[in-house]
Amino acid sequence: MQVSNLISPYHRYLTVHNHHSLLLRSMVTVAATGGAFTTIADRVTLERDIKKSKFIAIAGYIPDERSAQSFLSEVQDSRATHNCWAYKVGNQYRSNDDGEPSGTAGKPIHSAIENSGLDRVMVVVIRHFGGIKLGTGGLVRAYGGVAAECLKSAPTRLIKSQVPMGVEVTFDLLGVVYHQLQSFKAEDIKQDYDTGKDGITMVTFKISFDQAEALEEALKTNCSRNLVFYKH
Repeated sequence: MQVSNLISPYHRYLTVHNHHSLLLRSMVTVAATGGAFTTIADRVTLERDIKKSKFIAIAGYIPDERSAQSFLSEVQDSRATHNCWAYKVGNQYRSNDDGEPSGTAGKPIHSAIENSGLDRVMVVVIRHFGGIKLGTGGLVRAYGGVAAECLKSAPTRLIKSQVPMGVEVTFDLLGVVYHQLQSFKAEDIKQDYDTGKDGITMVTFKISFDQAEALEEALKTNCSRNLVFYKH
């Protein structure tokens, strides 16, 4: 008997076990960012003159952190004295004073975003210096105030996130499961037979976060047996 045949069952167990561990960790990580959030529906611009300096606030939706640089590149003005900004994507945020005294521009803009209750939002405040210094307090009020006013005037929309789920089922229940998934408009449906369990397949999918519980109950009811679900 070849050595490879002796070790292949163990190797297969490790491969399957590690595959599903990674899959489930990935599902939980993505699900942690799920839910509903309110964001900006359209890009908004607001201009204000404060002691001869022109402040232009531009607010817009960014789906993720990688989009922030693209947004900044699109709206910043190379002729301006400062292009200060902040963004919020879930629990992640960044801000930049772009040459203004530390904490007088980026942080007030970020505070305006936080206070607005909006998410996946970036605000860039462009300043054309008019010759009169505003002082630390004046800068904080100017940047934060213009950003807050801009966000207040922005049209908003509610986005319902999708969360990943998975269920282990026997082969004879696949038809019932797929029917329910289609009824609940689940997306990205995939099937994996390498579960390491005889006669069992793992079906993974994405479902609107507010439909997840109802779908789980429907699957339990229509399958008439205990099912193993994986979710956040």
